[in-house]
Amino acid sequence: MSVEEGTVPVREMAPDEALAALFFSDAGLDDPNPYYHRLRAHAPVHHSATGAIFLTRYEDCREVLRDNRFGKATREGDSLIPSSDPAVAEYRRDLLRRRGPDRPMSMLFLNPPAHTRQRGLVSRAFTPRRVEELRSRIRALADGVVDRFVEQGGGDLLEAVGFPLPVAVIGAMVGVPEADWPRFRSLITAAAAGIEAGATVEELKAAEAANAEVYRYFEGLVAERRARPRDDLLTDLLAVDDAGDRLSEPEVIVVAMLLFAAGFETTTNLIGNGMAALLRNPAEMVRLWDDPARLPGAVEEMLRWDSPVQLDVRTALEPAEVAGEPVPEGQSVVTLLGAANRDPDHFADPDRFDVGRDEGPPMSFASGIHYCLGANLSRAEGHEVFGSLIERCRSIELDGPLVRRHRMTLRGFEAVPVRVVPR
Repeated sequence: MSVEEGTVPVREMAPDEALAALFFSDAGLDDPNPYYHRLRAHAPVHHSATGAIFLTRYEDCREVLRDNRFGKATREGDSLIPSSDPAVAEYRRDLLRRRGPDRPMSMLFLNPPAHTRQRGLVSRAFTPRRVEELRSRIRALADGVVDRFVEQGGGDLLEAVGFPLPVAVIGAMVGVPEADWPRFRSLITAAAAGIEAGATVEELKAAEAANAEVYRYFEGLVAERRARPRDDLLTDLLAVDDAGDRLSEPEVIVVAMLLFAAGFETTTNLIGNGMAALLRNPAEMVRLWDDPARLPGAVEEMLRWDSPVQLDVRTALEPAEVAGEPVPEGQSVVTLLGAANRDPDHFADPDRFDVGRDEGPPMSFASGIHYCLGANLSRAEGHEVFGSLIERCRSIELDGPLVRRHRMTLRGFEAVPVRVVPR
């Protein structure tokens, strides 16, 4: 797909034109919602020129994500969406061929029964004690970074809060030494770029190098924990046992990598996107100040209105159907989660940001067996950050341009500059 910006108004675009603009134009990356609405109105089940089917309705997306006839495929490596660039597609295939037998796939790309086994073992490590400890730690860490931010009168919210908090939370949880936390920011950012539809071969190479470095790091840390166990999740993952079934050391490594990457990217984008939503809708920020009890619902609305993850991909593992249309085995189906969250058949007045909205959960963390394992962790961090800001600030205002990251799948900002006045 390609697009020439500014040549056709969105309301006149053919479905493939809208899709190309959505993924590859500055306008689409800045605000995908007009393109989502165009696709939903004229081709809600769109058989695209890429060969993939794109879904934009909430119920259709939920149906596919919960239907076991649809699963994960790895024919283009760890891609979340097929590429129309032959060089990129070949590089992804070559990457998969070069994956050694000792390097297991992340459960993000596994189907049952392998997915069921790995996720079940990982879930056993998330004990009630571990979760309760996490809540206390999140609150303390959030209060600390927000206190410093408010004392300085504001600044870039992502630099001061959105990046360091998730890394500190997931780092402490997994067992990564604090001195090593800073190195992960650039590595995870580079690795995440590799799942974007518009990723170049150069970005894929950088992502591969970053993933290899992170793998080597956790390989060393796992060996250290095997020799000297500690009270952390990495030790728990090595020890978890289900009737004699245990995670192998390579499996523990890829699980740790997934938890670190997902816990960082998603939460950082929630904090940035959520603050941008409040800044663009100041009356809703006032509603939160007037009634902080709305905060849990406000975080759900932040996730809905500008989802940190905009899409998820499935492949038909057998002949199936969606919205009454047949889907052949092997067909790629892209669920546009951001579009599902703006579906007027599910959310009344979906383009309005409303912290009092109560229409069920958004599709931001997907659904079904691949529902995000860290969803509640991300929500908890969002609750603590925004709760701490509301408690400590008398006003929060934009203090410079919002700089959007040039990405579609993992949607967020490079910078969210704000000026705050403490209470």
